[in-house]
Amino acid sequence: MSAVLLRRAVSSTRGATRGCEIVLRNVRTLNVDHGAPVQGIPPPLQGIKILDLTRVLAGPTSTMLLADLGADVIKVEEVSRGDDTRSWNPPSAPLLADAPEQASHLPPESAYFLAVNRNKRSITVNFKQPEGLAIIHKLVKESDILVENFISGKLAESGLGWEDCRKINPRLIYASITGYGQTGPFSKAAGYDVIVEAEAGLMHITGEPDGPPCKVGVAATDIATGLYAHGAIMAALLSRQRTGQGVWIDCNLFESQLAGLANIASNYLIAGQEGGRHGTAHPSIVPYQVFPCKDGFIMIGAGNDKQFKLFAEKILERPDLPSDPKFSNNKARVANRQALVSLITETLQKEGRDHWIEKLTGLGVPFGPINNIRQTFAHPQVAAREMVTEVEHPRAGKIKLVSPAVTYNGKRMPISKPPPYLSQHTTEVLTELGYSESEIAGLREKKII
Repeated sequence: MSAVLLRRAVSSTRGATRGCEIVLRNVRTLNVDHGAPVQGIPPPLQGIKILDLTRVLAGPTSTMLLADLGADVIKVEEVSRGDDTRSWNPPSAPLLADAPEQASHLPPESAYFLAVNRNKRSITVNFKQPEGLAIIHKLVKESDILVENFISGKLAESGLGWEDCRKINPRLIYASITGYGQTGPFSKAAGYDVIVEAEAGLMHITGEPDGPPCKVGVAATDIATGLYAHGAIMAALLSRQRTGQGVWIDCNLFESQLAGLANIASNYLIAGQEGGRHGTAHPSIVPYQVFPCKDGFIMIGAGNDKQFKLFAEKILERPDLPSDPKFSNNKARVANRQALVSLITETLQKEGRDHWIEKLTGLGVPFGPINNIRQTFAHPQVAAREMVTEVEHPRAGKIKLVSPAVTYNGKRMPISKPPPYLSQHTTEVLTELGYSESEIAGLREKKII
């Protein structure tokens, strides 16, 4: 960690020394500011059982968030390969020499799969066969929630649609995650993050003004859909508590991305204003973009006249700029964007990134360095907030995972189970369902499980 970053983390315009003491005290003792021990809350979904028929990212994200809250998530996977992302490597975690013998035929655990499957149990079932379908029906009967991300209508062909499952369990919350929803002309189309990014406007507004459309660097539409599904399932649990009835949730990538257009969508609906690509810049605020330094990049967002005045005087050393009619208010700065951006760029390229971080720290002008992933995880806030958790995996040994993103009364929900290896819990779950050892062996021999 650079000294500059540490100074930035604990500095402010007033009370920097006291701020440093608070940060360091919290790192050492994990106490909240008033000194009371961190208690957290009991897992709010403890006792809730979730049948997880999802794979890849959107669905597994939603079920992982529910598992973090204490739900028993049983992930049902294809018998021989499992979740598609199990084969998305490299990179993957190294295998232990003494890894479980029953999993010796499996490939290494892919980093992608490990990212979104903590706190779950894995079983493998071929539910295209009657005996496999019977297993899933038993799980439906015992579950509170079923989450699936098959193409609309596909599970109904196998006897696992909403109408089929509600007959087995009228209290079941059935969450369908698709590309385009259960109705409409695209309802039977498969959903892929990058395709929906293109089709629902996100890619059109991402990239440099004079460059081609770009995809976002992570599958943001999938992740947003997983978050929407997670929230909808929590709402459905509250609804069931009042009505005693299950709910069919229709959540999809296309509508999630449309909702995620936020002010860009509103600009079009209210004023007919088409969106465009602005790189890292803001169409309505200047300066508000990434600027190159001598040895890297820095994001600066002087969003009002007061911040611009500070920036001009203390960083650019140009006290004349705030009174210049071309830059005296935001409207003028937007109109003269290129001239101001060129001036700022010329100044910032004279020194390295850490020089400008030090000068900007505590000034009151929003800024942030452009960190690569290594620098991101070296950020002092990551360590102070314990945003990385190390867990013991039965095949890979100690692995590091990003911690759950929310704390409750100062404490995160625990990662009680590492991401499972394929079929790790099949015998355990079937035993809970009442299957005998000989029945389980027979199912395994017939490749039902």
